[in-house]
Amino acid sequence: MGQLLQFAVLGFALGAIYAVLATSLVGVYAATGIINFAQGAIGLYSVYVVAALRTDGSLVLPIGTLYLGTAKHPTPMGLAIAIGILSAIIWALLAHFLVFRPLRRAPVLAQVVASVGLMLFLQALVQLRFDIEDLEADDILPKNTIHLGDTVINVSDLILAGVAIVIAALFWAYFRLTTWGVATRAGSEDELATRLTGFSPDRLAGIVWGITGAATGLIAILSAPTIGLTVTTYTFFVIPALAVALLGRLTSFGVACATGLVLGSFQSVIAWLTTKDWWPDWAQSGIGDAVPFVVIIVALFAMGGRIPSRGSLGEVRLPAVRIPRIRPIHTIVILAIAVVAIVMTDGSWRIGVTTSIILSLIALSLVLLTGYLGQISLASMAFAGAAGFALSKITTNWNVPFPFDMILAALIATFLGILVGIPALRIRGAQLAVVTLAAALAIQSFIFNNPALTDSFKGNLIEDPALFGLDLGARDGTTILTLRFSFLVLIIVTIATLVVLRFMGGSTGRAFLAVRSNERAAASVGINVAATKLLGFALSAFLAGIGGCLIGYREGQISGGSFTVIIGLTLLAMTYVGGITSFAGAVIAGIIGPLGIGWVFMHQTLELGQYYEVFAAGSLLLMAVLNPEGVAGAVHKVVEHFRHHPEQPPQQAPPPPDASGTPTTSEAGAHV
Repeated sequence: MGQLLQFAVLGFALGAIYAVLATSLVGVYAATGIINFAQGAIGLYSVYVVAALRTDGSLVLPIGTLYLGTAKHPTPMGLAIAIGILSAIIWALLAHFLVFRPLRRAPVLAQVVASVGLMLFLQALVQLRFDIEDLEADDILPKNTIHLGDTVINVSDLILAGVAIVIAALFWAYFRLTTWGVATRAGSEDELATRLTGFSPDRLAGIVWGITGAATGLIAILSAPTIGLTVTTYTFFVIPALAVALLGRLTSFGVACATGLVLGSFQSVIAWLTTKDWWPDWAQSGIGDAVPFVVIIVALFAMGGRIPSRGSLGEVRLPAVRIPRIRPIHTIVILAIAVVAIVMTDGSWRIGVTTSIILSLIALSLVLLTGYLGQISLASMAFAGAAGFALSKITTNWNVPFPFDMILAALIATFLGILVGIPALRIRGAQLAVVTLAAALAIQSFIFNNPALTDSFKGNLIEDPALFGLDLGARDGTTILTLRFSFLVLIIVTIATLVVLRFMGGSTGRAFLAVRSNERAAASVGINVAATKLLGFALSAFLAGIGGCLIGYREGQISGGSFTVIIGLTLLAMTYVGGITSFAGAVIAGIIGPLGIGWVFMHQTLELGQYYEVFAAGSLLLMAVLNPEGVAGAVHKVVEHFRHHPEQPPQQAPPPPDASGTPTTSEAGAHV
């Protein structure tokens, strides 16, 4: 019992981060209606600012560095903490004024991808600007311990829990007892009424963003010596924080704080139990990361319909969708370009071309599910990885021949996609994005990085594909990627793409668009909304699964590093940049996606590979704010303008303006 209590209290350090992030998420949601996936990344940046100041006195800025000390005389701790908190406040305010305020009337999709883009941008910026390998966090809190019998409790853990509780109480007091806080709460119900009473919702939201930035920076800095400095860890602390925030219905600071501390303690106890001899081998890795996913599912199913939505000032539109048509001439031209690119390249360039073709298929799965059906999914690479790991088992243990091994592996990913899609029957929008991101992280930790399930110590080998005795493997002697494999990839992706485009252009695609536009209206005309959603998740996961199998064939073995959540989010960013609602957008995403031909060009020709993640996230932010239809949509508008621009009648003068001014036109798109 003593050890149980000791590990429960030890989890307060982790729980305090969850609690403060959760209360910050509740505050931001109350002020803006936005679920900020970048909340943990804001704390991440402040942690590294303090670590650099305490190491050599360097104040690392996004561009340039100021020196406030030396290695022998680093910046004093108090000043370093103040600067770290200030950096978190600045990033939070920049996020509000430059990203989320312009998107307050935008579709939920644009808000989600902008939030994800900010998360990726801050993480990439930290990796680019800081020496993450050598920096360490100095102790801030006292290292004293308290002995309760055989139980040893760290005073620092109790202090962190106390700080989290105080911050939650201050948030509650601000929103309940201050004029600005009450006005912010009123604005969540009716922004127009708040404006009429003399308050600016934007200014009120900016105050909340600044407060939450300060709270996030403070708790991240104080807990860093206990948690350690890890880039991805701080970024994805937002997932368990979202879980406990949802338990509080995104309204209760007390519930968010209390459940955050409990979740941290529970994960610490689970980590202790995994060391016991009786604990099953299959559950020794990643089980703690899977808990937030379960919590989120339970919370959303139990109270998803009662989670309040923020009042808005008007209707918003999703990016316009253009029904795809299979044109033989265009298809032949695209295939000819792909063939020439494969034949004329070798080495890493051919790998880049082949990878771009594969990524375009995975990106197409996002276009199908998110662009057409309107279901926001952040788990595409998780489905691809699940198929890849299944392919390893199928080819090495079951000896299933090609192409049945690939189809069977993709069907396993399809089953997983349906399971993840079941919550979509009850929830949608940003809440569904939370579910799919939590699912992706749980799959990565519990399956991909679990030696008991994936045989990672043995390399997860994959047998080369062969058909009628013809070896179609990716490697042949010193050739790192054969022509026959690249053509195999092209054929498979072409067939899958044509089939999907046929679906998207037919009755299935029209049903998807109807559900995307208005679920109630779709149901009123006889469309089975639940079946349509699950079909969308199934088709999307199957496409991603085929792409994951092709990646496995290309590498000859499979590893979790090929299908991380970050890679999946980066591909989503590139798909949104290309155009989330069009086939052309999927092609563009494949070209500029991770390890694609654009990635190779940046690394080898421009020698700017270290800037790729910053470029990807920054492009996503710009597109989300300025052009939600992406590159493909912008090009299409320009082409249509020059092709169909109406000419003025030669002898007809324009009518005089009336009192109402010139009429406005509405863009094509679906109402949300």
